[in-house]
Amino acid sequence: MEKLLIVDDDKGIQKQLKWSLSDYEAILADDRESAIAAIRRYEPKIVTLDLGLPPDETNASEGLAALEEILAIAPYTKVIVITGNDDRTNALKAINAGAYDFYQKPIEPEVINVIVSRAFSVAAIEEENRKMREVGGSDIGIIGNSESIERLRTMVKRIAPTQITALLLGESGTGKEVTANAVHLASDRKKKPFIAINCASIPETLLESELFGFEKGAFTGAHRTTKGKIECAEGGTLFLDEIGDMPFNLQAKLLRFLQEKRIERLGGRQEIPVDVRVVCATNQNLEEMVAEKTFREDLFYRVSEITLNIPPLRDREEDVLILAQYFLQRYASEYKRNIKGFSDDGLSAIKAHRWPGNIRELQNKVKSAAIMATGTMVTAMDLGFFDHTDTNVELNLNLRQVREQAESLAIQKAYALAEGNMSKTAEYLGVTRPTLYSLIEKYELTINAE
Repeated sequence: MEKLLIVDDDKGIQKQLKWSLSDYEAILADDRESAIAAIRRYEPKIVTLDLGLPPDETNASEGLAALEEILAIAPYTKVIVITGNDDRTNALKAINAGAYDFYQKPIEPEVINVIVSRAFSVAAIEEENRKMREVGGSDIGIIGNSESIERLRTMVKRIAPTQITALLLGESGTGKEVTANAVHLASDRKKKPFIAINCASIPETLLESELFGFEKGAFTGAHRTTKGKIECAEGGTLFLDEIGDMPFNLQAKLLRFLQEKRIERLGGRQEIPVDVRVVCATNQNLEEMVAEKTFREDLFYRVSEITLNIPPLRDREEDVLILAQYFLQRYASEYKRNIKGFSDDGLSAIKAHRWPGNIRELQNKVKSAAIMATGTMVTAMDLGFFDHTDTNVELNLNLRQVREQAESLAIQKAYALAEGNMSKTAEYLGVTRPTLYSLIEKYELTINAE
């Protein structure tokens, strides 16, 4: 259970708040000294603070001093100030001093629960944002705080200063190119080019010329001498993605380049020295391919001088929200969308999904949601999910509800496509503006006008 600190010298109020907020582990304090001790010992994320504390319960000086001290010790703590009905002035002073919110007595369980629940949600999002900034600001760009990612970052930094050829293994979408670029950025080659080429995406007949370049007249259409990707990466790093798909007859030429650091352009007779660091990647089992004689054994040992395994996203659950927040901020800024974060159901959906497409799938979903969301918070529906916490979703999918969900989603998408223009939105939907406003009211949609 999440920890909540209740600071109030009135035992009756303490008891009432503890009962009202029974979903949390309540820690009690009745003065500034005991409150500060509890902050240091328990590190609660949320504090409810009565401003009228002893020794001077009649004014707010002690409570405001406690607020200042709490925020000095734990600046990210959300402090909800509890005040009397006639103490609005001191409540505003508390807000100016850094309090998250204020609540006027008498205590209403439903209201205080909403305020506290929202405070916990905001605290969680801000914590993830801080983690994201700490890691996302890394000069090598590998985002995450999980143990496996920490190990990966450590290995990247160890091998980066060397010339060792690294082989990156991992499922599709796990971030192999990002990791290869991290090796480049952590090396003394970072000011030189980083060139990536996907061996599976280029036809076999073109891959050799793409890698090694060609001389004028080497083949029909070769009207001028052209450098290949290897030469273009001079002084820097060449990333060969999906190396398991490299044609067998081209593997020997690649091996020669790796061993001798020299190449010959297609149709050329001159050897060209090159200074290039090579990082390879694949999602195939190269050892099996060697056994099946579809991948050269000598090349396998050459490209796998050291192997780095990149874990799938499902095995690094603590990184999912960090990555989601990173992508959301990135795309909200890129597309100039007024989006503050994820809603509670959006966060639940992200946590519950297994992400078979790994980081690439997460990135694409968040990008789409950032563009299409009509509210300031990205919901599960914006992400293409139902609320995974609602166990009744499947049971309630009758025809009426299906129609209502479809209409609601259509309105949101049309509004996004119309870039906030209500007339265009109505036109897209084939309804009049009054009908559109009635539907917005009916479905209680929050329109995020830009």
